[in-house]
Amino acid sequence: MTVPDPSSQPPPSRGIGPSAREVDAFCVQYAPRAPGNPAVRDLYRLLCDVPEGGLEARLEWVERWVAWLRERIPANALVDADEPERSPADSRLSLLVRVLEGEPAFRAALTRLVSAVCDGSRGLKLFAQVGVPAGQGFVSEASDRLARALLPAPPEPGKLSELLLRLFPVPGDADWLAGLSPALLAKLAALVGDARPPEPVPAARVRADLMDALLLLAVQTAALGTTEDVRERSPETAFRGSPFLRLRLVCDAVLARDAAADTLRDLSTCVADCRQVVASVSRHLEEAGVSVDLVYRLERIRRSLERMEAIARVLGAPRGEPRWREAMALLTDLLRRAHADRSVRELVKRNVRMLARKIIERAGHSGEHYITTTRAEFHAMVHSAAGGGLVTAGAVALKFVLSGLTLAPFFLTLGVGLNYAVAFVLIQLLGFTLATKQPSVTAATLAGAVGEGARGERLASLVELIPRITRSQLAAFAGNLGVVAPAVVALGLGYQWVTDHAFLSHAKAQATVASMHPWRSGTLAFAALTGVLLWLSSVAGGWLENFVVYRRLPEALAHHRVLRRLMGDAGAARLASGIQHAASGLGANVSLGFLLALVPVVGRFFGLTLDVRHVTFVLGQLALAGCSLGADAVLQPEFLAALAGAALCGMLNFAVSFSLALGVAVRARDVPTREALPFLRAVLARLVKDPRSFLLPPRDASPDVLRVSAPPEP
Repeated sequence: MTVPDPSSQPPPSRGIGPSAREVDAFCVQYAPRAPGNPAVRDLYRLLCDVPEGGLEARLEWVERWVAWLRERIPANALVDADEPERSPADSRLSLLVRVLEGEPAFRAALTRLVSAVCDGSRGLKLFAQVGVPAGQGFVSEASDRLARALLPAPPEPGKLSELLLRLFPVPGDADWLAGLSPALLAKLAALVGDARPPEPVPAARVRADLMDALLLLAVQTAALGTTEDVRERSPETAFRGSPFLRLRLVCDAVLARDAAADTLRDLSTCVADCRQVVASVSRHLEEAGVSVDLVYRLERIRRSLERMEAIARVLGAPRGEPRWREAMALLTDLLRRAHADRSVRELVKRNVRMLARKIIERAGHSGEHYITTTRAEFHAMVHSAAGGGLVTAGAVALKFVLSGLTLAPFFLTLGVGLNYAVAFVLIQLLGFTLATKQPSVTAATLAGAVGEGARGERLASLVELIPRITRSQLAAFAGNLGVVAPAVVALGLGYQWVTDHAFLSHAKAQATVASMHPWRSGTLAFAALTGVLLWLSSVAGGWLENFVVYRRLPEALAHHRVLRRLMGDAGAARLASGIQHAASGLGANVSLGFLLALVPVVGRFFGLTLDVRHVTFVLGQLALAGCSLGADAVLQPEFLAALAGAALCGMLNFAVSFSLALGVAVRARDVPTREALPFLRAVLARLVKDPRSFLLPPRDASPDVLRVSAPPEP
């Protein structure tokens, strides 16, 4: 019996499946090594079912073809004996190429489909917008991504950007796409891309979209690169000499001469000049404050320049395999960017990193003042912390007074917040120290030491810095806690001597003691929450200082006409300098005061029992309660348990705020995590060798040897 040759017959009409005899003949002819392989049979049915009309039907067929291509089978099952072993996808591509070379009818049907898809789809959005931030600022881009993630998207079958995600819906698909053979793709394109008029040539359609995308990117990048905040931080050049203005003219020349080699070289030179401007602006931001929106726009410029270079490489590559190699590199990048475009987290992570680093650097600069080296500095820290404890004692008493007033919740919260904030600001203005403020800023200093110098130098500096931080923190705790309790007791006894009754009622004092019990109340959880608030306050302080520096407020105040008239030139300059140096502390202190006051109110609003446990205030409250209850009550188990709770509060305040600050600072400075283990080993070895250095300063310390240099002034 004679087997009919499928190549001599037209493909079966749509809706009529091929007969088993036709399928067997096809398999024997094109896959003699595996005639029963289901992939060969599926391909024959797929090619027999190529639609002849309707864009949506054609796109569905393309989806089926990609699904067939992605099925995993042994790589050598479909190739000829003399062909090299291929990956599963490439083996299927090779089979398809052989079939199209031997089947003119199938090749003609597939050519018409590719031409119709290219003619009915537009690639401008894919090439010019996918992977390039679309909004004018960070907030608008984040809200747009959030809306796209939550709301259903309308179908857009005429856009290649939607087809790309439709064919490859998983981020990992980009790796599979990158593994396809450019040589096989070039052969496939040569077979199905040679349509003749009146049908459009697919390659010409895609090339036109690439040209349009290049021009659109040039226009948008030129507009972003000539905005005022970019120009102010760019090198001193005439506006007419800006490479961003030249970018549009160069792209016009590329389009006019159909991507001639010399025009593409001019484009590459212009893009390099634009990159230099962006690098200059970024260096300026590193030195003088950061704006998230400006960082976002710089990232958009970088992405646009990268995309323009990728498009230029595709346009300038020779036909065939070299061009397909560049095209697949572009397509793979587009797919990765398309999936990243849907992630709000990636946007925040990418654009907030520089701002976080600047905030951490400014907090780290403040942290240098909280790290002692010599014995004199150690004793000065104790005395400074003692002053902080004295101010805190007054704030503790005033908080009880405010809590006893019959006030509306708003005014009560405002009063408590002002009480905290004024106390913290007063501590700063008087040059005193509050122990719980140290961890978040000293952690930033520690991360700065980790990120500077060679690896060996970093490790040596860290081994010296950790004991200094530890004993400085202990000195601050000793000063705060050693003064706040006696000062509160003296205040309570004086009040009792004057008024002839205790500062707190018996019931209020007992409730205060019960609320500090370490396991019968939420004290430990509240102490950890307070550690988070302490860290947030340091972030707020760093943000405020960054804002002041970025907006050049000190310069504006120093040259303000009214201030200079009232205070004189020298007075206005001193005010501007004082605001710049005090901005971080003011931001941290005021924000911490109101955070401590707001947390209980917010908890009650949501029906949650939330409170704060700041160790200095906790000890002051317990001392005032003990003064009201009497000496006998202080020795009772309940009161001793509350004292233990106060000690645990101090540990949690320190541990949580220090850990959060150190983690953020390490990530902001790109410190490799692999250095953590050697660092811990070195610190433990130092602790075993010299435990005293973690508690007390050395008798003969050389500041020039031990001191870690502070970060440069912003």
